[in-house]
Formats: sequence, structure tokens, C-alpha cells
Amino acid sequence: MPTQHRRPVIHLPTPLERRWQALRRLQARIDDAAERALQAQHGLSLSEYLALAALAFSDDHGHLRQQVLAEAIPLNHSSVSRLVGRLERAGLSERYLCEYDRRGVYTQITAQGRELVEVARETYLHALHAVLREAREDAELAPHADHLLSLSNEDGEVS
Repeated sequence: MPTQHRRPVIHLPTPLERRWQALRRLQARIDDAAERALQAQHGLSLSEYLALAALAFSDDHGHLRQQVLAEAIPLNHSSVSRLVGRLERAGLSERYLCEYDRRGVYTQITAQGRELVEVARETYLHALHAVLREAREDAELAPHADHLLSLSNEDGEVS
């Protein structure tokens, strides 16, 4: 019978499984914190922010085929279609058909979308760094958090 005072320990059989589970836990913490911060400060979901960031920082002048956008976020195609519809209604992106292949649907970020992603990026990075610093206190998550924070230090970002 489980005790109410002790948290169960889950020890997956292999180091690979344990590391993968730790990464998934860390991503869930980051996603949750970023979602809350982006919603509170900018009215954006995490998926909306990630889509705008992918568009804004693509080497294709702010437009991507929806299939590429789906892989970048990642989301399935129908979810990306709904997401792009929300961004379009908000004036943050616009869709158009490829002139060479009418089956190809592209999404392009608007000037308003660029402005929003620029401001929201600071919120996203703050949430990301905060969770990674906090994750250093968890023995399973610390190696992953340390590695990611070391990458941000190499890029000259403040952690």
C-alpha cells in the first residue's frame, strides 16, 4: 500500500530510457512555463509563438510552406492549418497558394507578426532560462539543463 508521505521513484530499465524521460519532463516544464508567460503577457499560445518565430527566423524571407512549418513546430498538418487560421485572423500571418504548385499552401508573417514575435521572444527566453536554472536542482534534469545553458552562454545570451 502506497504511503502518502513518500513520492514513488520510477527507475526505467536503461540509461537511454531514463535520459529520454528526463528530456521529456524538462520539455514539459519549459512548455508549461512558456505557455503561461506568453498567454499572460502577449495573448499568444506557445504553438502560435513557435510558428511566428519559425516564420520570422526562416531564411526564406518570412514565409514557409505549411508542411515545413508543421515540421518546425512540430504539429500535425490539420493542427497547423487551424493555428495558421488563428494567426491570419489576428493579422499576424497570411496564407497564399504557390504559383507553381497550386497544392502548396504557404504562410507568410506580417509586419504585425514580426513586431509581436520580437517582443514575445524576450518573454519566451526568460521562461526558458528560468526553467533551466530551476531544473539544475533536479539530479535527473541537471545535466540536460546545464548543457542547454552552456549553449546559451556560448551564444552570448544571459542565463
